[in-house]
Amino acid sequence: MKKFMFLLILMSVWVSGSAQNKETLQERIERWKSDMADFNQGRKGVEDRQAVIDTLTWLQAQKALKDSSFVVEADAVTFKYGTRVQVNSTTNFVSLDGDRAVIQVSPSYFYGGPNGVGGITVEGVASNVQISYDRKGRMHFSMNVMGRGVNATVSISAYPGTNRVTVDISPTFNSNDVRLEGYLIPYEHSRVFEGSTI
Repeated sequence: MKKFMFLLILMSVWVSGSAQNKETLQERIERWKSDMADFNQGRKGVEDRQAVIDTLTWLQAQKALKDSSFVVEADAVTFKYGTRVQVNSTTNFVSLDGDRAVIQVSPSYFYGGPNGVGGITVEGVASNVQISYDRKGRMHFSMNVMGRGVNATVSISAYPGTNRVTVDISPTFNSNDVRLEGYLIPYEHSRVFEGSTI
């Protein structure tokens, strides 16, 4: 009888322990669901703020292009045969301020180059500036740049909702096309370092 009572008590403890474990597991599930709901709500707030920032930078980029006062700070350069390199955005850029255009490509961190910052810097006068939009809302900006060391067409494609752009530079007298990718900002907010021009 004592054995039976002992087994009965042991079984009741086990059953009550299992019930507590199930409640604890259920509580954990509910707490996890609550935490995930809080996390998703917080993430939505961050995404909403980022969408506002993206819209503002897009509007700012459009205005800078229309005002002919901008700098594209490039973080990647693609050369003629498809070689793409990551570059320093303070020394790789295309700028326009009024009719003064500067193109600087400096892919080297080690070699001074003609401009003193690892590449080449050319300056010229911008002409034939044109702005258009396509059906998807992309803004296309183009200009001719002529100067002592440059004669090229510069085409900028800006995408809605961001100030990220691509710049295609096509020299008139050769086929050494270059593509820059980066962020377009107003000229007065630029942090680029301009090397010596040719």
